[in-house]
Amino acid sequence: MVRVATLNLWGRRGEWNERRRVLVEGFRKLRPDLVAFQEAVVGDGYDQVTDILGPDYHVAHQTEREAGRGGDIEDGQGISIASRWPLGDVREPDLNVTPRTADFACGTLIAEVLAPEPVGPLLFVNHLPNWQLTFEHERELQTVIAARTIEEIAEGREVHVVLAGDLDATPDAASVRFWRGRQSLGGMSVCYRDAWGSTHPDEPGHTFTAENPLVTAENWDWELELGRRIDHVLVRCTDHGPTLDIRDCERIFDEPVDGVWGSDHFGVAADLSAQTSSGRPVH
Repeated sequence: MVRVATLNLWGRRGEWNERRRVLVEGFRKLRPDLVAFQEAVVGDGYDQVTDILGPDYHVAHQTEREAGRGGDIEDGQGISIASRWPLGDVREPDLNVTPRTADFACGTLIAEVLAPEPVGPLLFVNHLPNWQLTFEHERELQTVIAARTIEEIAEGREVHVVLAGDLDATPDAASVRFWRGRQSLGGMSVCYRDAWGSTHPDEPGHTFTAENPLVTAENWDWELELGRRIDHVLVRCTDHGPTLDIRDCERIFDEPVDGVWGSDHFGVAADLSAQTSSGRPVH
């Protein structure tokens, strides 16, 4: 089994000390093998990922991170990967595709994870395109760049690819439909199996929703949010299906603990296996 999680940390906004306690305890219980973090703060001797998970993970951070305003607490915000197993090469394609993307630390991290057999080495991808509702054009361009880079790395290799992240788009958006093999973009096509959609086909699974009061917090401008599933775990397919069996998928940090919410997003965790439930190896 490989347990994969993704969570947008919301930086250190809000009551960070209280949120930190919820996140530390939640991840201690979850015990993920791979984690994709978005809006994680790194800089000035502080590493939010290690602060939450502890020292037992191998970590890779996005190079170009967000600059705060006047040295505020969001300096150094970006995406990060954490793995229980050593990391090999890490690639970071440039997602600044139009002038509109210049003021946001959009990014993709593609890390080779030296996982043990029977899974073996795999590519773990953390993908964070632009978040603005009106930027689906940029998300399409950014998604194609990420997908092309993955295919270049994976070409000629039998390697699993697991992609996770805050894709800032719902399953019916062009950028996510592309990942799911429902349409082509930029003259190419791929297919990834959606962990939530394959295990909860009739449930919306919203991860950014007004059910979470942090979404509609004062000065946060999401008062009219209707709820969206924008945080995803996906497994790359070959011609006949995914190369890892998706055994389970659940939302995480989707309830308050003693009145404290971990983040403004709910996260997603999926259990993946190199064998089917019948015990046959996945090819």
